[in-house]
Amino acid sequence: MSESPAGGEMVRSVAKTLDVIRAFDADHRDLTLSDVARRTGQTRASARRFLLSLESLGFVRSDGQLFSLTPRVLSLGHAFLSSLRLPDVAEPHLKTLTAQLGESTSASVFDGDDIVYVARVQARRIMAVEIRVGTRFPAYATSMGRAMLAFAPPDALEAFLARVILEPLTPHTVTDPSFLRDELVRIRGRGWAVVDQELEIGLRSLAAPVFNPRGEAIAAINVSTTSASSGRFDDEELARRLVATATAIGDDLRLARPEMADEPQRWGAPTA
Repeated sequence: MSESPAGGEMVRSVAKTLDVIRAFDADHRDLTLSDVARRTGQTRASARRFLLSLESLGFVRSDGQLFSLTPRVLSLGHAFLSSLRLPDVAEPHLKTLTAQLGESTSASVFDGDDIVYVARVQARRIMAVEIRVGTRFPAYATSMGRAMLAFAPPDALEAFLARVILEPLTPHTVTDPSFLRDELVRIRGRGWAVVDQELEIGLRSLAAPVFNPRGEAIAAINVSTTSASSGRFDDEELARRLVATATAIGDDLRLARPEMADEPQRWGAPTA
């Protein structure tokens, strides 16, 4: 379907308005009308029209000679940031981490007594079960589940341990609640979790929590490797990079979705 003349003119007007906004930057905070026309490639008349429109909307101020942006322009960026969800925020960081490590990375949240994958960047397939967004695993046998459980309130953790049956998924799965409780204390102390062949034989995974401002783990990220492969990085280096990435995701989430980042964790809430 062809674009109407009126529609085409509207698109061009929006594009030119955005060009005027982009003419300002850290090195060009105050511009004359001629400066804006030159930096946008517009005529003086065109640049003046768009500057006056932006001024009437409160995005630009002028002292009669120089024009500058107002803080209201930040609302344009906030509109984009506020539309982001956890997977949107996490995925770019996971892609960077996977590129650095050459291993698959994931993000998950707590749901009921399970973890649910919400983002995944796969470097190579190392599990018999294919993992995709929406895949669920018992929290107690996963590195991401333990990374979040380690920072659960004591009463919520005790309720979880009393409620959940620790089934042996492999011969290596921890099935003793006391041992699991002690392991969670160790995880809380060092800030990251490692699970070796407890979910699947041959699978080794390290995870770090993503915190909200109250210090609750609202999500977790992990890197999965094979137990038989030493890889290029030892546990300490993998953990350092994981924790740094989890911190960056938490920081971005607080900017993009403050209501999500500040939402309290619901430990053991019924699944949808």
